[in-house]
Amino acid sequence: MLDYTELKKGVVFILEGQPYEVLESSSVFKGRGSTIVQTKLKNLINGNTISKTFHPGDSFQEAEINKIKATFLYSHRDKFVFCRENNPADRFELTKEIIGPAYIFLKPKESVQAIEFEDKIINIVLPIKVHLKVREAPPGIKGDRSQAGNKIATLETGAQIAVPLFVQEGDIIEVNTERGEYVRRIQ
Repeated sequence: MLDYTELKKGVVFILEGQPYEVLESSSVFKGRGSTIVQTKLKNLINGNTISKTFHPGDSFQEAEINKIKATFLYSHRDKFVFCRENNPADRFELTKEIIGPAYIFLKPKESVQAIEFEDKIINIVLPIKVHLKVREAPPGIKGDRSQAGNKIATLETGAQIAVPLFVQEGDIIEVNTERGEYVRRIQ
């Protein structure tokens, strides 16, 4: 059992029958000797983020999750099909609602980590940075140089992100999947 003071960043526990991961945690001293813990939690099944405050006496069961290497195969009608890395016949599928907004950065044969809870795959974790090819990029327009120029480029997965003016069609760029932002040009 976990005490409310043990809810630190990265801890995974069960709340209301579902696994949650602590994203942020801070202790706040309230008058008369009581301390509360304010947290930001991510539901590992549906990806929703909530804020919750815990008080003295709250205790939780630690969630036992396994991370398994998996490979993204293909998507069809908002369903994404994956397989275990060493066993292509062992497939599972998840919806885009479960995966969350990062689904736009998935490309076939991409390695991901699958999260297993109670012998069931509940979600995936993409690598923080992925390399994607720029499919369409409008020409850069010179203008106000007091700020860095940006334009919207379409990537091979269909995702559209802001990139610097020098990025051209056919370039390979690195993208941060957590923030959905351009990091650097590879080629």
